[in-house]
Amino acid sequence: VRDMIRVSDARMSGTAYGTVVLHVAPEAAAGGPLALVRSGDLITLDVAARSLHLHVGDEELAARRAAWSPPEPPASRGYVRMYVDHVRQADTGADLDFLVGRTGAPVPRDNH
Repeated sequence: VRDMIRVSDARMSGTAYGTVVLHVAPEAAAGGPLALVRSGDLITLDVAARSLHLHVGDEELAARRAAWSPPEPPASRGYVRMYVDHVRQADTGADLDFLVGRTGAPVPRDNH
């Protein structure tokens, strides 16, 4: 195998070459699309169109979604629990949710 496309909703370490799609959001642990992928599923990557397509029918995806349940949090307290409970998804900046403006407006970069 000269190249294998890797698709992940997390960070990767030790991968220095090849095609990688990182930070798919929302994460599988939050019910994102990777939670529905099964071994053997066909996925098409179109870099020019910036798209990934999972070739699974709507009925099957609905059945998988209905059978899905979120994983148990890795910690019940401390920094890990705070991270799980309050860090937003990668597509919204992976920031702490309580730093978002109270009105729902984005916090300006120069707000300090």
